[in-house]
Amino acid sequence: MPGPVREVRLWDPLLRGFHWLLAFFVTAGWCLGQFGPAKMTLHFWCGYVVAGLLLFRLVWGFVGPAPARFSHFIRGPGAIAGYMRGMFLREPSHWPGHNPLGALSVIAMLAVLAAQVTSGLISDPDDYINVGPLASYVSSATRAKAVGWHGLGANLILLLVALHIGVILFYRFWKREDLVRPMLTGVKQVRDRES
Repeated sequence: MPGPVREVRLWDPLLRGFHWLLAFFVTAGWCLGQFGPAKMTLHFWCGYVVAGLLLFRLVWGFVGPAPARFSHFIRGPGAIAGYMRGMFLREPSHWPGHNPLGALSVIAMLAVLAAQVTSGLISDPDDYINVGPLASYVSSATRAKAVGWHGLGANLILLLVALHIGVILFYRFWKREDLVRPMLTGVKQVRDRES
């Protein structure tokens, strides 16, 4: 049986800072990529910041506090199926960190953002202005394909962000569980579970 609900300090300040900085720079980069200006200098700088943030998250996923570590929240198919059986119950999950489905979304977002940064670094849209700084290190065919990959990545990012916000709203209004406050304060109500 699950244990009682208790408040714990879950998300460390660096992880919370990473989350909000990533949200800001991904949003800014996406908007600049979609709506201009034609010279993409600010878009590039947003991409560089996102690359640095992703590098930080990769390192923090191995050496950060336990809740930030990939080993703490990446689960197998059994845990995912078990979590899904109670997902639509109208009660908070009080999960201690990322739940098994949330872990999948974290990995998907990090992977898509890493691919997006990579495609941006090697893109050459043939405008002689917005050429990625590493484009000269790949073939011209790869540079040209990277432009299409970067456009596809922008759509995937939009889809993942919409899904992320939708899930947050689902938890807030259906499950009556606030997932935003813990990412602001670091404190979350959790329930101890048997391993």
